Amino acid sequence: MSSQGLALSNRLRYLAWRVRRIDVGSVLERARETAHAHRKWTPAVVVDMLWSAGFRQVGFQDYVDYDFAILNRAERATYMTHPVSNEISQKYDHPDYRGLFQDKVEFDRTFSEFLRRDWMVVEEGNADAVRAFAEKHGTIVTKEPVGQAGTGVHRYHAADVSDWDEFHRDLLSRGELLIEEVIRQHADLAAVCPGTVNTTRVTAFFDGEKTHILAMAQKFGRGAVSDQMTFGGFYTMLDENGHAVGAGYDSHSHVHEKHPDSGFVIADFQLPMIDQVKEFVDQVARVVPQIQYVGWDIVVTPDGPVLVEGNWGAGVYENKPSVTGIRTGHKPRYRAAIGF
Repeated sequence: MSSQGLALSNRLRYLAWRVRRIDVGSVLERARETAHAHRKWTPAVVVDMLWSAGFRQVGFQDYVDYDFAILNRAERATYMTHPVSNEISQKYDHPDYRGLFQDKVEFDRTFSEFLRRDWMVVEEGNADAVRAFAEKHGTIVTKEPVGQAGTGVHRYHAADVSDWDEFHRDLLSRGELLIEEVIRQHADLAAVCPGTVNTTRVTAFFDGEKTHILAMAQKFGRGAVSDQMTFGGFYTMLDENGHAVGAGYDSHSHVHEKHPDSGFVIADFQLPMIDQVKEFVDQVARVVPQIQYVGWDIVVTPDGPVLVEGNWGAGVYENKPSVTGIRTGHKPRYRAAIGF
């Protein structure tokens, strides 16, 4: 990607898009919260947020989440942001193949050998198959084919179902068409939160020959079916060896030195089987090479890594300076791998 690939024309389009859609109330609220947290003057923060959004491709939530109010220009330049990430996705993830990642049923078909768990599709007339699947596994997870941030994901226990025909009809009517076996996570992950399958987000770029790992984040749930923030989850960044760089945090100003339920010290977390995780990411990245830039959600089990999903719009997970004390981000890795 040339230096011009993410430059003037894209920035002008982004600026025009932001101007048309700006939510003034939301910006002011974020600015006030940021100013209060970092003892800054609110009007100055507002101006800085708008300037950063329009001319530095920094999303408003990026500005808040990554503590841009306390960073200097050089430090800010090291952070990956959502607008830049989106441009990379648009450039390097071929439109003809994005559907394989957007549709969870198609994703499971495409990456079946890497799921390493049972799954099935709910269809007209297969209530008996649904019952057999659920009773075999005891607890199941259902998913709507298209959803994000954990929406459309549900958990059911076979013992709670009394009428399987009705259960089947309800799944069809709600569009919960994908059923999966619940993943059994590694004991080191269960020690932090046993009630949720805790996923590792590995953002990677496949250049046609080599898979580059750009960033790793460990997400933790709060006992719900998903570890996403909409379910109360949070994350911590991992270093290249899979060790947490600090406490956990989310986009709602919550910081977790310890897991609120288990008491586990987040900074002590070490992702097990880190070498196997890296090898696994390289394997899955080669399945659909037309989608080069992906945020892979992986879970380490006692038998090794398994795949949950891949996000062609990879999103961004970054370091939070006020929590970790680290005032640099991962953008240099992105530049080295992708060349922008």
